Amino acid sequence: MPTPRVLVTGAAGYLGRQLVVALAAQTRRPAALVAMDVRETPRDARLTGVIYETADIRAPGLEAMLERHAIDTVVHLASIVTPGRGSKREFEYSVDVIGTENLLKACVAAGSRKIIVSSSGAAYGYHADNPAWITEDWPPRGNLEFAYSWHKHLVEEMLADYRERAPQLAQVVFRIGTILGETVRNQITDLFDKPRLIAIRGSESPFVFVWDQDVVDCMLAAVYSDKAGVYNLAGDGALGIHEIAARLGKRCVVLPARLLQTALALLKPLGLTQYGPEQVNFLRYRPVLDNRRLKDAFGYTPRKTSAEVFEFYLAARARRAKP
Repeated sequence: MPTPRVLVTGAAGYLGRQLVVALAAQTRRPAALVAMDVRETPRDARLTGVIYETADIRAPGLEAMLERHAIDTVVHLASIVTPGRGSKREFEYSVDVIGTENLLKACVAAGSRKIIVSSSGAAYGYHADNPAWITEDWPPRGNLEFAYSWHKHLVEEMLADYRERAPQLAQVVFRIGTILGETVRNQITDLFDKPRLIAIRGSESPFVFVWDQDVVDCMLAAVYSDKAGVYNLAGDGALGIHEIAARLGKRCVVLPARLLQTALALLKPLGLTQYGPEQVNFLRYRPVLDNRRLKDAFGYTPRKTSAEVFEFYLAARARRAKP
């Protein structure tokens, strides 16, 4: 396999920064490594041997950039995972969905041979009929009421279409669980910061976690491998909401689903909570990712289980809290 020429989108994001550092540190470095983000990387933060491009994933001209650097492998990480204050759904859609379509068209036009995509377990959606453990054969249906989940569903449909009509562009799609690491902060960790955790009566609300370094390692493996396919990327096992509360040393408030839905429907319009009634299904029907295909077919076994990475996250959080 020839030494790849790699472009990383979303290179200034949480995963993007770590992946660019890891690629640049490889003994067998890419023949070209381009870090692309809409935000300009400051001069003092740039790595030797890395080409930095400031560009919008939605803008025309991506094909020319790929051709200019003779890119054969694209790692697509650009996405709105945690919207900023005042973010609009139309903007998030334009980045997540239109931006991905723009990139796929550019890859095909420029003759790139592979795209590696960070999808999400959220693409499966939060549905009552989700199986206890979801494999990659289960349809990624998303939920219209959750922008991120719905957009990942739409992107997965687009990727499936491109696998049919542009098979020359190999795909590696990782449906990633909740990422935890030393400095991670996202909508899920915000839930853990609450004084008390909310549990839905009759539901364990299981969470699957994955160590950020396992995600980076899988991306590296995909860059240097000829393997393609769709893979759930999560640590072994899951933690229920009551187990999480116990590890946090917090109480769990157990509420009937209908009562909580009614309360959130009343409180959100008053600005007394950021969550709407749809949050009940988010907690009650969380997709639990089966990672056997990742281990058996892709050949990667995560180094930390869901429980181990949660403990790692807690230890890092405790260190940061010390004066």
